[in-house]
Amino acid sequence: MAYENITEAVRRLGVRFPIIQGPFGGGLSTARLAAAVSNLGGLGSYGAHSLAPSDMGPLVKEIRSLTPHPFAVNLWVSDHDQGGLELTKAEFDRIFRIFEPYFQEFGIQRPEPPAYFHHSFEEQFEALLEANPPVFSFVFGVPRSEILRECRRRGIVTIGTATSIAEARMLDEAGVDLIVATGFEAGGHRTSFLAPAEDSLMGTFALTQLVSDRVKAPVIAAGGIVDGRGLRAAQLLGAQMVQIGTAFLACEESGTTTEHRAMLLSDKAQHTTLTRSFTGRLARGISNRWTEDMKAHINELPPFPVQSWFMSHLKSAAIKAGRTDVLPLYGGQIAPNLRHRTASALMESILE
Repeated sequence: MAYENITEAVRRLGVRFPIIQGPFGGGLSTARLAAAVSNLGGLGSYGAHSLAPSDMGPLVKEIRSLTPHPFAVNLWVSDHDQGGLELTKAEFDRIFRIFEPYFQEFGIQRPEPPAYFHHSFEEQFEALLEANPPVFSFVFGVPRSEILRECRRRGIVTIGTATSIAEARMLDEAGVDLIVATGFEAGGHRTSFLAPAEDSLMGTFALTQLVSDRVKAPVIAAGGIVDGRGLRAAQLLGAQMVQIGTAFLACEESGTTTEHRAMLLSDKAQHTTLTRSFTGRLARGISNRWTEDMKAHINELPPFPVQSWFMSHLKSAAIKAGRTDVLPLYGGQIAPNLRHRTASALMESILE
């Protein structure tokens, strides 16, 4: 790997190369992938927002056992949207009717309402702080000042994510160490927090230029980048690093199913869509039967994390059956250019 370009962001993170592996939630991240990227000189990441607080310590310990290099653990600052904390029985029944035909198709019993639909961010962070990872990255908001101050005290580098100039400025004013400018091309969730995600759909390279001209913190470009061309273009436009998600999602070290990876590397990856049908929050994935069917229910879908909780039952059944027609197939618009099936092959290709 011949690439050499030491930026402030690279130095601050203590890595060799300006590449961050994007964090994936919902079981798509693995300690194996995060460690592999870190061992190759980038910054591996683990999306931990769906994990219980008690899982944070063992997770950090596992990644540390696989790499001596820095890595990031990612959480969602906003752990619910309006109406997403609890449901009345009538609301639960109404929502189940949307899922009922699919549950019947897969032989899934009607679930009982849970005690809670998502773990508390505050409790997750307290457990993560105790585990003391090298890097704490986050999306969907800005943590309280006390949280950022404690990270600075412990030497934990912080990375926030913005989808607009206003969000980037808020992160910068809060003293976040590094800022990801993520464009609408990116796979996975649109992590907007100051305006509706549908109103925050700026492209990566426009956003990178606008943000890098307006904040003090180093900027990381994310969305639509899978090769050396994307890295060079992002740096030319003001980014000091890039964050790559979809290309690493297609690698065998990730937590994707064999069928999901095959879809990312197929012609079907040419057709992606922005949808709230996966979790209740806007996300980009490959179009399939589920995303098409849910267009008829767009105004009936519940908020995050209720939609995500119902979907988790269907997702588990689809994975077990090897099905992709009702599985959330996260992926970005650049997926048709994917070529590599391992993290090492991908890193080597980008850096050469």
